[in-house]
Amino acid sequence: EMITIIIGGSGSGKSEYAENYIMSVSEGKQKYYLATMQVYDEEGQKKINRHRNLRQGKGFLTIEQPVDIEKAVTHMEQGEKVVLLECMSNLVANEMFGGEVPKEKKDVVERIIRGIHAIQKEATELVIVTNNVFEDGISYDDTTMEYLSAMGRINELLAKRADKVIEVVVGIPLIMKG
Repeated sequence: EMITIIIGGSGSGKSEYAENYIMSVSEGKQKYYLATMQVYDEEGQKKINRHRNLRQGKGFLTIEQPVDIEKAVTHMEQGEKVVLLECMSNLVANEMFGGEVPKEKKDVVERIIRGIHAIQKEATELVIVTNNVFEDGISYDDTTMEYLSAMGRINELLAKRADKVIEVVVGIPLIMKG
């Protein structure tokens, strides 16, 4: 029931680090990759293909779950399992902006935390890849700020609950907790 948070900026090497990390803790356990990215364009597809190639031959079972993250549990088999969720920023965006109008921050945060809790109960270890937000100090429009604020809140709640928090900076892991 361990939670490990792997946080980093865009292009920090956090995805690759997360995969290597989960390989190191998954001996004899089933590995699940929860993919949260929805494809809208060629750029997104390229990113997905790159991640797929990184995972190839590593024995991951991929579950595409862009929203309603707790539903991933229904696709998992019995037995010990480790789960890699990639990545929180996509999940938050999908939950918040998936409908006609953006959902309330509070509801998005609650839904996601509830979903994480459901997965945590099933997994020996849950590794969550998330983005460092507010690093650039830029002020955005209200909708984007609401999104960033939801991300920040989720990161904070998860970090509190996590056994380990590792920040990846230029490919180098810094242990923040655990």
